Amino acid sequence: MSRTRRLPTALAVLPAALLALVCAGAAPGAAAPTTPEREGAVPGGLARTAQRPPAAIPVRPPARVAPKPRIFDTSPAHAALERLLPRHAAQFTLVPDTAAAADTFTVSGAAGSITVRGSTGATLLTGVGWYLQHVAGADIGWPGESIGMLPAVLPPVPAPVTRSARVPHRYALNDTDDGYSGPYRSFEEHRRQIDLLALHGINEVFVQVGAEYPYYRALQGFGYSAEELREWIPAPGHQSWWLLQNLSGFGGPGSERLMRERAELGGRIAEQLRGLGMTPVLPGYFGTVPPDFAARNPGGHTVPQGDWAGFERPDWLDPGTAVFGELAAAYYREQRAVFGDSTMYRMSPLHEGGRTGTVDVKAAAGAVQSALDTAHPGALWAVLGWQDDPTAELLAGVDTSRLLILDGLSDRYNRLDREARWGGAPYALGSIYNFGGHTTIGANTSVWTDRFQAWRAKPNSALAGIAYLPEGTGTNPAAFDLFTDLAWEPGPIDQREWFSQFARRRYGRADSAAAAAWEELRKGPYSTSSGLWSESQDSLFTARPDLAASGAAYWSPKSLRYPAASVRRALDHLLAVDPALRGSSAYRFDLVDTARQALANHSRVLLPKIKAAYEAKDLPLLRRLTAEWASREEQLDTLVGSDPNFLLGGWLTAARSRGADRAEADRYEYDARSILSVWGGRSTSEGGFLHDYANREWNGLVSELYAKRWASYFASLEEALVRRAAPRAIDWHAFEEAWARRTTRHPDRPSGDPYALAARVAASLPAAG
Repeated sequence: MSRTRRLPTALAVLPAALLALVCAGAAPGAAAPTTPEREGAVPGGLARTAQRPPAAIPVRPPARVAPKPRIFDTSPAHAALERLLPRHAAQFTLVPDTAAAADTFTVSGAAGSITVRGSTGATLLTGVGWYLQHVAGADIGWPGESIGMLPAVLPPVPAPVTRSARVPHRYALNDTDDGYSGPYRSFEEHRRQIDLLALHGINEVFVQVGAEYPYYRALQGFGYSAEELREWIPAPGHQSWWLLQNLSGFGGPGSERLMRERAELGGRIAEQLRGLGMTPVLPGYFGTVPPDFAARNPGGHTVPQGDWAGFERPDWLDPGTAVFGELAAAYYREQRAVFGDSTMYRMSPLHEGGRTGTVDVKAAAGAVQSALDTAHPGALWAVLGWQDDPTAELLAGVDTSRLLILDGLSDRYNRLDREARWGGAPYALGSIYNFGGHTTIGANTSVWTDRFQAWRAKPNSALAGIAYLPEGTGTNPAAFDLFTDLAWEPGPIDQREWFSQFARRRYGRADSAAAAAWEELRKGPYSTSSGLWSESQDSLFTARPDLAASGAAYWSPKSLRYPAASVRRALDHLLAVDPALRGSSAYRFDLVDTARQALANHSRVLLPKIKAAYEAKDLPLLRRLTAEWASREEQLDTLVGSDPNFLLGGWLTAARSRGADRAEADRYEYDARSILSVWGGRSTSEGGFLHDYANREWNGLVSELYAKRWASYFASLEEALVRRAAPRAIDWHAFEEAWARRTTRHPDRPSGDPYALAARVAASLPAAG
């Protein structure tokens, strides 16, 4: 049945930079867009009779299907090299390798004249990264680097070295990365992230920024006004979960201007990746729609998705209906106009629950893949392996040769057989060693090294990649380095030897104290086991106050996962590192982070003493211990304020910068604050247990929220002992919501001497046993 739709009014044209971007031809390796004949079709053969909505952005010209070129433009890789190694970039010659196999580099050269040959721009940078790691002995980490220790003339390569990736897929970024790592980041910050990913061998990167824009454009042709859609689409800090079909609307409405700016930013990110020969992984369409879609679109059948952590989930449009095909085609057209084409798209229908209703999941999965294939023939569907997903029903409905399962549980549980569970579908070994962007050290790294080797070697292995999936990035640089090395080391990784070498390059040269520090960290937080958790415990300083508190985030470990003494000893060793090596950002970050972790672990010693004093009704002791707690929090806030990676001020400044006026800036600041504290409304924060899910020990956050929260609680305990009554009840959600609504300013630049502050922490803590 044909239908005519009300079409949106043409939107304002985007800035000139984006016009130039979207009018450019598709980059080498990009999937071809649909032909004009296929563009007018929908799955099932129904003709689409409605006219295409007027484009806000010029559509990219079609790219022709062609073999990946053997010669490519190295200028994007050169530009990245200039950013990464400004003093030494001229000593590298980057050469497209016409004879190399896919994902291969060769490094050779004399002193001051290093040649890297590679199969793509990104692989050239991976070769540079290999040289820095194995020859020059320097580290460019995430975060922290030691390139200031490089000699003026780079050392020679003893003999040419060739490396090829052991798996074709090296995927990066969780669906939640934009929300937890910085929803208001600049292009320069995203470009730095891309440079680091390429340097460490990643070739597929999820691009979420601006993903709301194709929905906004397409759905105006299906009975929704621009105003309705802006109310439905959440603010940037919460959009990750909207794309996962978990929620809608929270923190909005956003302005059309902000959506256009985010679309421009996302398009630039995708183009930056293509320039290096990397794949921008774009969100696909699987059926999320606003309320009342079926009532506004004859033939539509939607299934209410129920509740997710206190939020009402958006409805799911049955992919088996003809209108789904029409909407999917419109979505992909609008997406192409801004982001261009790709060869991989991310979708997870029914993520963390949801309801199937009367929908046949097998048929629905087939229809979702068909719609993707119609828009992007041959594209891969990347689906998250999480909880029960992907289900057997979904897998039965698709061509699994064009599916990649990103296994988020590879290192969390035991007795996993992914080939049996997923019927031989290709998958990537993944790790979510960080939840909510927590500032906690540790990962199950020995599980990674053991399982990657064993799973690749098993008969009929379907392991096809690695998936770097922390919910928040920019923490645990050792974990990032080691995990990405899995795909490039030619043989098994010896975990102990790897950490020994990491200690050598992390600060620019060998140092016995640095080696001892990293051996303690390796044995402790970086050797936690699988079975129940993939992350380490968070801090009680960041927990909602309770004498029985065992963790801050409801879904995180409730006890130490390693001996606390390992971190305490590591701090002492780091303080003994040669003064000549203390000037790098790598050393400063590691020192502050280790001192922070030692303080956080001490919170688990101090709180039980406070509890015992209260239960004994020992008021003088209670006052002494709670004063110590307050002093520790002040010490913590000052310590983390000395490093740029631990500042609330930068997070809030970025959010406010996107507002055109004070009211809009206040909305975006609330978005940025709420994700760190209440997360959502009362039903989400309390009933969904999401308060403090994204807790982190940041300067400003510790002093303005966590310390004041504990001070209020301890005051209520003291008052109770004085009055010989039960402590007064405190509405913690109201307390936290009031903080989230604040607009106080905080420093966005570090202050203080990291070494002196860390030394003060060490001197004040009990010695390690």
